[in-house]
Amino acid sequence: MSTPASTPLSTTTVLAGKAAFVTGGSRGIGAAIVQRLARDGAAVAFTYTNAEGAARALAKTIEAAGGRALALRADSADAAALTAAVDEAAGKLGRLDILVNNAGVGLMGPFDSFTLADLDKTLAVNVRAVFVATQAAARHMGQGGAYGRVITIGSTNAERMPWAGGGVYAMSKAAVAGLTRGMARDLGPRGITVNNVQPGPVNTDLNPADGPMASSMHGLMAVARHAHPDEIAGMVAYLAGPEAGMVTGASLMIDGGFSA
Repeated sequence: MSTPASTPLSTTTVLAGKAAFVTGGSRGIGAAIVQRLARDGAAVAFTYTNAEGAARALAKTIEAAGGRALALRADSADAAALTAAVDEAAGKLGRLDILVNNAGVGLMGPFDSFTLADLDKTLAVNVRAVFVATQAAARHMGQGGAYGRVITIGSTNAERMPWAGGGVYAMSKAAVAGLTRGMARDLGPRGITVNNVQPGPVNTDLNPADGPMASSMHGLMAVARHAHPDEIAGMVAYLAGPEAGMVTGASLMIDGGFSA
């Protein structure tokens, strides 16, 4: 089965007056999330590391459509830079209501030869950055209207890793699931929900629907195709909205049955 084309969504106002911060928002799933939150009425700040052109173009597109977007260079592996970006976004947008921890790395390799440098990078971006960004964002949330949403993009591989070479990546995503449950307990009394979205294969430049691993992935799925980034963004948008106020501490699969 082929991946469906992106379907433009009508603009809503469900997030009007809200401000969001998305890590790794210049391309792929992150860009789809930035666009969806903006279409739903939020002002959106997002980080990028190297893709400055794509980041500036995305912000310009959102602003041309009447939204507000802010592109900030910050490496999620750099705790000080990430914290500064969160604080800058809150200052320039006037508030912060929604955090989406999207930035991630997927370093794979044989266990016997997997380097400590790659282990440290995986943990720094996939786990430590989630803690750092959430801690920084939480300082700006839950004030006044006591509204706060923290959403992390995890992976179905937290539950199922069917190939060799993915142990460290799977560990990092399982850690995020545990961190989500713990942070939900800590932040819930302040009106902040914390959830984890766990996609399966998604059609991006890093994991294309026609890539060399696609057929083997599809063979493990009930719905045998890659997801479109907009489908992941749709789940994020639900969790970011007011209707999801009682959803917290959850890891939600959107993997076409990969883990079923």
